[in-house]
Amino acid sequence: MAASLVKLRTRLKLSKGKHRSLAGHARMARRIAALIPFYEYDERRFFRADDPPEDIAAARQAGFERLAEIYRGRFAETYRRTAELAEGVSDLQFISAYRVPFQFSRYVRQHLNSGSFVQSSSGVTITDLDGNLFYDLTGSYGVNLFGYDFYKSCMEQGCARVSALGPVLGAYHPVVSYNVARLREISGLDEVSFHMSGTEAVMQAVRLARYHTRRSHLVRFCGAYHGWWGDVQPGIGNPIPANESYTLEDMSDDALQVLRTRRDIACVLVNPLHALHPNANAPSDSSLLDSGRSADFDKQAYANWLRQLRTVCTERRIVLIIDEVFVGFRIAAGGAQEYFGVRADMVTYGKTLGGGLPVGVVCGRKDLMRRFREDRPGDICLARGTFNAHPYVMGAMHEFLQRLETPELDALYRDLDQIWDHRAALLNRRLSEAGLPVQVANMSSIWTVWYTQPSRYNWMLQYYLRAEGLALSWVGTGRLIFSLNYTDSDFEVVTARFVAGAEAMRRGGWWWTNPAASNKSIKRGILREIIAQRLMPARAHSSSR
Repeated sequence: MAASLVKLRTRLKLSKGKHRSLAGHARMARRIAALIPFYEYDERRFFRADDPPEDIAAARQAGFERLAEIYRGRFAETYRRTAELAEGVSDLQFISAYRVPFQFSRYVRQHLNSGSFVQSSSGVTITDLDGNLFYDLTGSYGVNLFGYDFYKSCMEQGCARVSALGPVLGAYHPVVSYNVARLREISGLDEVSFHMSGTEAVMQAVRLARYHTRRSHLVRFCGAYHGWWGDVQPGIGNPIPANESYTLEDMSDDALQVLRTRRDIACVLVNPLHALHPNANAPSDSSLLDSGRSADFDKQAYANWLRQLRTVCTERRIVLIIDEVFVGFRIAAGGAQEYFGVRADMVTYGKTLGGGLPVGVVCGRKDLMRRFREDRPGDICLARGTFNAHPYVMGAMHEFLQRLETPELDALYRDLDQIWDHRAALLNRRLSEAGLPVQVANMSSIWTVWYTQPSRYNWMLQYYLRAEGLALSWVGTGRLIFSLNYTDSDFEVVTARFVAGAEAMRRGGWWWTNPAASNKSIKRGILREIIAQRLMPARAHSSSR
């Protein structure tokens, strides 16, 4: 009985350490996701999901038709090529289906398609197959830190530097020596391991932590993304449960208590990006069921949390891994460790570090990076890849790391937060002055859009912004990523286009709202639709159409 009580007490502490949302309860989230039935709105319901007056519904339909006409005329060739390719590329099928909430998705795909092809980049812009020039807000998912021209040059000169060797694998090109020395200096850690992606780097860091601690479990924080492999993605998206992962509440004393009391935790993973929206999944317009999305970056509060985490990990001999694959060198030349003033036991890098080519890197303490035991020759920790330290990747990385030390790039880091905080404030002021129900929140040059009044149609903004010549990734307004070479004049153009797109959306009637509506009432309405579909599929499907 005493043993059972101890076990129960430990289990209760673990439960307290989890965030109360579904994102904090991975198994429950997977079960609930499996119960949600598909249903969709027909043309009439598409414009009346929030039961507006008929004049508002008519304005929405007219506005949608005008926007669809713009898309058909402006993006014809780009969309044609994308539609052809989608038949053979599953990735395109997925992102097309998940740009907006599923009830609206099919109708949107029939009428609003800008395509996924681009043919050139220059400065802070990209150009599609129809010759349309867009200001780029995708940042190539975080890769583009210093501008596309910078990376073109890194790739060209890096490849020229190693061209005499070509694709010889296994042996190292001499540029690797410089890369390792610089990475040791930047990370403040002893050894380096090269991989082909950020996901692979995180996998290796976790494997090494388990190997050396002889413990089984990793800890990740609610909402954080560390790649698509099983143990770090225990919830929706993973077809099987991750039995050796704990998902705890970010910035929580209860989470620290779990770390203090459990004996099976090998490592803790931290993605610094989630300081912008702790305990929330990566924002995407496909999840904009209402206006509940929010974000607020408090650098000092997050730095204090990391210091507490560092102390507990040290006390309990838990490996602290800072996953900088996304933020990389974006927030400081020395990365998140420099930015927040906290040192990790292991750090993972990717994206920007490859100079435009794919890469993953693990930096760690000497005792954690060793993959064998001298006293037990059969006890090893394998991690190899055919293309690890590929000469062309190492050449482009060499160019990136060399330029990171130049006065030109140093100038881009000077007053970085002040520059991007000022720009976010400027856009927010323009939106407020125009009376638009939309604002932005930022962590340096990484932004997200949030909405100030209840609405079921916020996801439409991404289509108006694309029509204004702003390039967004498939997650829409959930994440905007600026390269640091944006000038004030570039940003002024983006601001004007963003406001123009939002004003066009308002004129289309999409932000009409019932004074009695709230985010809770919107969620309750959707829940009723789902329950009706589960109980009476044919009738519910008919009524939704």
